[in-house]
Amino acid sequence: MGRYGLYDATRGLTTLAAAGVAGLLLWAATRVGQQTDGRYWAELAIVAGAGLVLALSQLVGNWTKGLRVRISPSTFALAFLPVLVCVGWILMAGQPGNGWEEGRIVSWSGDIGLTGIVHDLALWQGVLAFGLGLVLGLSLDAVPETMIAADVERPAPVVATADGPADRRATDEPLAAERRAAHAAEPHTVTVGPKHDDTST
Repeated sequence: MGRYGLYDATRGLTTLAAAGVAGLLLWAATRVGQQTDGRYWAELAIVAGAGLVLALSQLVGNWTKGLRVRISPSTFALAFLPVLVCVGWILMAGQPGNGWEEGRIVSWSGDIGLTGIVHDLALWQGVLAFGLGLVLGLSLDAVPETMIAADVERPAPVVATADGPADRRATDEPLAAERRAAHAAEPHTVTVGPKHDDTST
């Protein structure tokens, strides 16, 4: 199977298991139905969970490679939040009956000329919810422990004061007191050279 045989097999089985779980969630969502607003949102939340499970399956086992899972702030802000706004807008407009803020969203969509697009995309509610969960999962990534440790141990920023630049960490009172105590404990020595007689000729 080659050098990466075990890794590839493990990743394949993990992806298969996640796909199975996602399939079960999708089946469970069909049992909920959309007869009421509450059921509508519950069904879509389950579908979004299926997408999240599929994305998270790619992060399983990273701790065995010395990696830690973290949320990527930039990916979350630049990818997930815009998707959340767009998908949330469409799903709110597609609520059955007079759902929460449904009338307001439909009215705003008409004002900006998006009624047709919103209506067409609302036909794919499940796909949109699944994609939303998937993008949320993709906002997570795995990085080496050393990178996280480097972020934690990064020196404090230097701030300007009236007396000049100062280390913000050095202004912390407990640490400053410790440094003063260590400085006071150090012996103070003065090197004295040979005495010179200025009256000698």
